[in-house]
Amino acid sequence: MSQSESQRRRWNSNRVAESDDSAIHNETILRLVFDSMKWDVHSLCQTASVDRNLRALAKRLLWKEMCIYRAPRMIASLMDGAPNGRIGGEWEAMAKLLFYCCGCNPTRHFRMGQSCPGHFMKSSRFSKTSGRSFLVRRCRTDLLYVSDPCEHEIRDRGDDLGIFRGVFGGFMRSRTRACLITKELEVEEGVRCPFCGGRVWSMTAARLVPKSAARRLGTMENGLEYFVCVNGHLHGSCWLVHLSSEDDGNNDDDDEDDREDDRNQIGSNG
Repeated sequence: MSQSESQRRRWNSNRVAESDDSAIHNETILRLVFDSMKWDVHSLCQTASVDRNLRALAKRLLWKEMCIYRAPRMIASLMDGAPNGRIGGEWEAMAKLLFYCCGCNPTRHFRMGQSCPGHFMKSSRFSKTSGRSFLVRRCRTDLLYVSDPCEHEIRDRGDDLGIFRGVFGGFMRSRTRACLITKELEVEEGVRCPFCGGRVWSMTAARLVPKSAARRLGTMENGLEYFVCVNGHLHGSCWLVHLSSEDDGNNDDDDEDDREDDRNQIGSNG
């Protein structure tokens, strides 16, 4: 080997090492910056849209860090037993699910005049107790977090539109997925998961919508529909009936868990 080739290889190896150290240094700085900002979701979205390198860094590290910081108990529960500490649909989809109301489009089982656009949420509350209300009895051992519905006023109706979302823990091993597979249900045509883009099953078409879901949401049994995607993300819509003072309670149990889940309040501004 000539002397010039040897020098060139040493120079290239030093340059790679310096590049790696610089990347680690930049990651540390970014984590400290976002930590000081309490992992503000709007700032992270803007950072991830700057260029390809920052988008890749956000996908590999920053979205996960934000989810863990902003919803530690919920994320710890979802990651419990997950292989390699990963969750379905990647962390970018999880972050979107935490902070973004996905809006609503008319479907074959849910009629409405026009689409309702999505938007960022100022705050969201996710609850395991609410999640159990969306599971049929034979699937009640599944772990499911569901948000309170985001209310949207529809002018040509007396009822408000409620849009909700949720996520399964360990969906690939869940009884809900096993029921869907056993039923040999086809994925819904023309509908995709608004968080990860995956194909979805209609729980209405699968006849896996329990009556407790309507009670939890405050709607009629035929006034809601929700979907579950192949990665375990849930999204749905309902018509929120205006309740009288005599209808302010519900029949769901597990009050102790409900009080515990009240702490899973997530605000988009930290």
